Amino acid sequence: MAQLLIEQHTGAVSLDDVRGDIDATLERHLPGGLLAYRWDGDVLRITGPGADGTLEFDGGLLRLQASLRPPASMLRQAIEHKIRAAFAEAFPLDGSGRS
Repeated sequence: MAQLLIEQHTGAVSLDDVRGDIDATLERHLPGGLLAYRWDGDVLRITGPGADGTLEFDGGLLRLQASLRPPASMLRQAIEHKIRAAFAEAFPLDGSGRS
């Protein structure tokens, strides 16, 4: 099993400031329902073929933690790259490009 930890600064003060951006990013980058995700209070729970994880907001920082099993563990680098690219698009350091 492979562990994945990705953090992204958002520049936001609260989860309410970015929840819509997170939802829009998931819809844009994960069409077709490959992964299931649902908000459980302030934690986004994510499940899919070979993956279980959470996305949490902590003082302007998004923290994604996931456990990857086959087949997802075999695609760890590609998954990590796609998530980082989606986060960077939704939350660029210069503040531009927010949905």
